[in-house]
Amino acid sequence: MLVDHHCHLDFPDFSCELDAVVARAHASGVGTLVTISTRMRQFDKLKAIVERYDDVYCSAGTHPHNADEERDFSVEDIVALTQHPKVVAVGEAGLDYYYKHSTPENQASGFRRHIVAARETGLPLEIHTRDADDDTIAILTDEHRNGAFPAVLHCFTGGRELAMRALDMGLYVSFSGVITFKKSDALREIARDVPLDRILVETDAPFLAPDPFRGKRNEPAYVAHTAAALARVKGVSEADFARATTDNFFRLYGKARRPASAGPAAA
Repeated sequence: MLVDHHCHLDFPDFSCELDAVVARAHASGVGTLVTISTRMRQFDKLKAIVERYDDVYCSAGTHPHNADEERDFSVEDIVALTQHPKVVAVGEAGLDYYYKHSTPENQASGFRRHIVAARETGLPLEIHTRDADDDTIAILTDEHRNGAFPAVLHCFTGGRELAMRALDMGLYVSFSGVITFKKSDALREIARDVPLDRILVETDAPFLAPDPFRGKRNEPAYVAHTAAALARVKGVSEADFARATTDNFFRLYGKARRPASAGPAAA
């Protein structure tokens, strides 16, 4: 079994065939999916999806792209949404200096609110960081002094220092289809050094389809291709990698239920 802990099933790309997308994921061995919140104001869309499928969960939070428009949401508002039984994570939140759709100040403020919510709820924070390694390290370091919190650097494409500093703080690191791209040698070197018990795999669908689907719409079923590439990087079998990352997921996302068909956790 594999887990896609970061996809966006509420996006229009999937609206016409959501049942088929989820069915293909399960047929490919992806037993659990987490569809990630980008706007708290649109949480009802996620709620409808996760209440429709047994092994699909969601998060609650505001993407840094939307930090300007959701400044009015407080830590308490985030925490309130996490009370839903199918909400297993906070976010995604963080810093994105590549597109700069929101101001750095509002992104940072939102990032810190989500960290507090993760600390208060014990749910993992899905961290989005792009072209913002230094400021991400600074915020994580500062907030860590206030108390540990569970988190994962999702769709990691940053530098080695960010990955290693995050690991030192007890965070997890997740890789997407980018790891399969020909020019991702530096990223593969970082993935090789992430301990097997701290690594996750994802699609970030509908974005970033792995080879051999690059350039097409991504979907959760394709996480199997990314997992296979990461298994080669780590020098382990695909079965062992799937087992490790699935165990990692259920360790970090303690609110999610392991499907009965997945069997027990590895010893």
